[in-house]
Amino acid sequence: MAGFRSLLVLLLVFQSSCLGFRSPLSVFKRFKETTRSFSNECLGTTRPVIPVDSSDFALDIRMPGVIPKQSDTYFCMSVHLPMDEEAFVIDFKPHASMDTVHHMLLFGCNMPASTENYWFCDEGTCTDKANILYAWARNAPPTRLPKGVGFRVGGETGSKYFVLQVHYGDISAFRDNHKDCSGVSLHLTRLPQPLIAGMYLMMSVDTVIPAGEKVVNSDISCHYKKYPMHVFAYRVHTHHLGKVVSGYRVRNGQWTLIGHQSPQLPQAFYPVEHPVDVSFGDILAARCVFTGEGRTEATHIGGTSSDEMCNLYIMYYMEAKHAVSFMTCTQNIAPDLFRTIPPEANIPIPVKSDMVMMHGHHKETVNKDKTSVLQQSKREEVLEQGDFYSLLSKLLGEREDVVHVHKYNPTEKAESESDLVAEIANVVQKKDLGQSDARESAEHERDNALLVRDRIHKFHKLASTLRPAESRVLSLQQPLPGEGTWEPEHTGDFHVEEALDWPGVYLLPGQVSGIALDPTNNLVIFHRGNHVWDGNSFDSKFIYQQRGLGPIEEDTILVIDPNNAAVLQSSGKNLFYLPHGLSIDKDGNYWVTDVALHQVFKLNANNEEAPLLILGKSMQPGSDQNHFCQPTDVAVDPDTGTIYVSDGYCNSRIVQFSPSGKFITQWGEESTESNPKPGQFSVPHSLALVPHLGQLCVADRENGRIQCFKTDTKEFVREIKHASFGRNVFAISYIPGLLFAVNGKPYFEDQEPVQGFVMNFSNGEIIDVFKPVRKHFDMPHDITASEDGTVYVGDAHTNTVWKFTTTEKMEHRSVKKAGIEVQEIRADSEHKLEGSSGRVLGRLRGKGSGGLNLGNFFASRKGYSRKGFDRLSTEGSDQEKDDDGSESEEEYSAPLPVPAPSS
Repeated sequence: MAGFRSLLVLLLVFQSSCLGFRSPLSVFKRFKETTRSFSNECLGTTRPVIPVDSSDFALDIRMPGVIPKQSDTYFCMSVHLPMDEEAFVIDFKPHASMDTVHHMLLFGCNMPASTENYWFCDEGTCTDKANILYAWARNAPPTRLPKGVGFRVGGETGSKYFVLQVHYGDISAFRDNHKDCSGVSLHLTRLPQPLIAGMYLMMSVDTVIPAGEKVVNSDISCHYKKYPMHVFAYRVHTHHLGKVVSGYRVRNGQWTLIGHQSPQLPQAFYPVEHPVDVSFGDILAARCVFTGEGRTEATHIGGTSSDEMCNLYIMYYMEAKHAVSFMTCTQNIAPDLFRTIPPEANIPIPVKSDMVMMHGHHKETVNKDKTSVLQQSKREEVLEQGDFYSLLSKLLGEREDVVHVHKYNPTEKAESESDLVAEIANVVQKKDLGQSDARESAEHERDNALLVRDRIHKFHKLASTLRPAESRVLSLQQPLPGEGTWEPEHTGDFHVEEALDWPGVYLLPGQVSGIALDPTNNLVIFHRGNHVWDGNSFDSKFIYQQRGLGPIEEDTILVIDPNNAAVLQSSGKNLFYLPHGLSIDKDGNYWVTDVALHQVFKLNANNEEAPLLILGKSMQPGSDQNHFCQPTDVAVDPDTGTIYVSDGYCNSRIVQFSPSGKFITQWGEESTESNPKPGQFSVPHSLALVPHLGQLCVADRENGRIQCFKTDTKEFVREIKHASFGRNVFAISYIPGLLFAVNGKPYFEDQEPVQGFVMNFSNGEIIDVFKPVRKHFDMPHDITASEDGTVYVGDAHTNTVWKFTTTEKMEHRSVKKAGIEVQEIRADSEHKLEGSSGRVLGRLRGKGSGGLNLGNFFASRKGYSRKGFDRLSTEGSDQEKDDDGSESEEEYSAPLPVPAPSS
């Protein structure tokens, strides 16, 4: 087999011309798709799938014998992946020569822009998002991927088609009318690769190179806000005026070289000299150095003979579970940073004359006069398609101020697109054609107008072919009265990961005790300011011992923008001593508990005056109808207004009140055995209502389980308990079909990590677990989820709030219960539903509906102190631990391990 594979590889390498080889493996099974007809000059290019061994195969992707009729022609063609299951591209072998081809780009997507044998690329590349997998130019050698690294294709998330784009620059080589079959051979494997490759494109879109200017710098920089990526290769690309292109990672002011190369050398993917890892918070920076000498007019960014480009392709790999296949950077967010760029970036790399290979563009274009430039431009593409897509993606699909409108508001979408098209035209136009010189002839002005029209028309066409399809979202219908209830059952993949672009993790309040979502989907945080719960807080009778400190003087309730983590509103000062639970009812009222006061409060979110309702007696612990003992959480039925209170640390019960606060009933008792019975609790710590099923679920914290009860009869329904919970379940949150939870720090020598859980509510099975990337869970104290699957977790030890969002496809399949059919829901990861629009499910507020520095927030306000906000306090069973990590009160039977370092 080894000799066989060596022979095959040798044959593939030898196949460097478009004549292709007659494979001796023709007896193997060929691609079942109908093959296209080809010229006799392209024998062997019927794109067979060539088996290599039981898991690997080769795929030949070639132009089907084309003859470009004018210079700077872009042809595209597609090949369907010959399998449905997931595969990985692990090697590329180009088949092209600079004599005929300027460059080639290979894209992955789910639907090509055309079904023809080949087409002009100005019709579009793909109808959905196109990811660049490979780029070649100027007789470049093959790209080699490291062992264990592959581009993911096929399956549920990978591309279904390969689209090859070939740019024919100077067509003088086609005077003999020969047919071209340039392309690339791929080596694919079905074996899962632990590391997934991707492409990061840094590209300038607005550089202007003045005529005659000796040195012109084009700078690009962006913040990196994803999971770590590891750079292993790079490729630079400019046209004739480019002298050197350099790329760097900037971390804490230190510049680390990614790549430094002359674009006049063969434009291969060159391996990085030293491995470079890029992490969240780093800056990626690139500089292209141009000269305008020899030009008689300004040169702009574009895809024509007389234009320029400044592109740096960074090839990287990421861990498979966090992989992102394609990213772009077209801005310069840190122009001042380039004052400290290493000197090497400004020094052109000497290129020997015998190493210089002319671009595919016309040699005579350097000194073209304006008329010839205009005539040439009228029949040329504005940007090469890969860069064209990247620009459109930024302006039409990824810009923060318009993307949500485009996805979820068709009316506003139509109104905003005209402005976007105008903006795109302004970005790409090579010169301000509206400011024509008065001395230009009328004919020239007419040509300019036609050029503008043609360019905008091309943008319209490409925008329509490249814009990703909308997510298909159907709403669940509530059952009619008397027809039973439903519960959407989640199948398939549902995965949440930290939203690394959310700045909320840097807002550090006091101990975060409660979080919830208000009716406008803003995040509300309940925290303890400069108060902490430690071993000195209570005596043996649970009476608060630190009343002399007075109530917390800072605002303890913060309303946070879910998108940018800005503090929108704050309240709750001079009211609380030790905040704990927070819920929000359908009317937006806050329901909070204070374990020092042993009380429950109903607060008007917009009223700083007295609470609307108070349950319990101030500073008086008890267990009767009028007292609580360290109550932990509240749940309010959205239909009846019934109030449920979990009570608490020193009581083990659930107490029910009428909407006006009248005691109705209670249930539960303390658990004393190692195998607690249904209805027994050891710190009922968090509540989650399931209104349409008439159930109330309780996080039975110290028993490490979740118990659910019927709200009408208080009958026990079921227990949800998993070994991976460990010994504690701190908090829960429900949205239709899903139950979210967070556990506690493991006991000494326990193996279960601190993490979040996503469970199918119908059967209680865990379908996902999650952890943050920035910092780490130490004591995740509360959790809340919105209808679109966005999850927030507040930690009482690290004083941090994280945001998590869905990253994989989510499916709700139809489930019939009592004759009611639930409609299907599908939400694709590429178009995540936003909190403020595109609602999928009926709104359930409070618990069912990335961190933040409050030290900075409060320090900027008159009379406020940073005290307590910059402190990383710890909370065992909601009391702070001593410096040695031991607890002042014996709630755990064994000492806790030292917290793991922040990831």
